[in-house]
Amino acid sequence: MLYWDGSYEIALRLIQSHPDVNLEEVTLQNILEWTVALPDFADDPALVNDEILTAIYSDWLEEITTL
Repeated sequence: MLYWDGSYEIALRLIQSHPDVNLEEVTLQNILEWTVALPDFADDPALVNDEILTAIYSDWLEEITTL
């Protein structure tokens, strides 16, 4: 199961589910919507904040730049 405190795991799942996305065009709203739509996401969407979404974005960026 995925929870907001697992930003790296969420980033990996988003990479898998959105492999062709241009990360420069991704908004925090996109990250929120895509994360909540993940089949194994189990946390409360109301608990999210910009810091969490930015951490997911940063992990995503770091992971794709090291590939």
